[in-house]
Amino acid sequence: MTTALPEWFYPGPPGGWTADMLDHLPPDAPRHVELIDGSLIMMSPQTAFHLYAIRLFETSLKPPTHLAVVREMTVTLGMRQRPEPDILLVKKSAIGARTTSFRPEDVHLVAEVVSEESLERDRTTKPIKYSNAGIKHFWRVEQEDGVPVVYTFELEPAVKAYVPTGIHRKRLQLNVGFEVDLDLTLTWPPA
Repeated sequence: MTTALPEWFYPGPPGGWTADMLDHLPPDAPRHVELIDGSLIMMSPQTAFHLYAIRLFETSLKPPTHLAVVREMTVTLGMRQRPEPDILLVKKSAIGARTTSFRPEDVHLVAEVVSEESLERDRTTKPIKYSNAGIKHFWRVEQEDGVPVVYTFELEPAVKAYVPTGIHRKRLQLNVGFEVDLDLTLTWPPA
């Protein structure tokens, strides 16, 4: 079974899609759309693990007062790059009522909860784009026997590349400019 793409999607605008165009997609466009290398990426339906892992970080992270936890909003990395991390820590001063995307300099941390269809993007493509943009911290959250495993990275500024800072099971404890100490337990079914 195939589903026809809507008229606005194909062949796309002359010259390709750009970051600013995401704010002007038609009302029938999917709710979560990313722009990677000028291509629109439609998010597939999320799993319960994905939903509850995002909720865990959204409700458990306690950043300092100048930062805020934000979920599923884009970061404009360039004219043809506007990924949508699952969790972001951003400067509160960058949040306004009409904010639809953040600048990399306003983002302290991005976290991607890996799903089957996003595995390659979350492990390879996005970390390179985030590090090239100068985002200081990156977390990749994967599922291992129904529980989160968090791979943490910090930007090495001289080479603009992430270096691993840990693999965390059961508890996430590290310093990202402030102390983080999170219980990674997810119970099934969630309470």
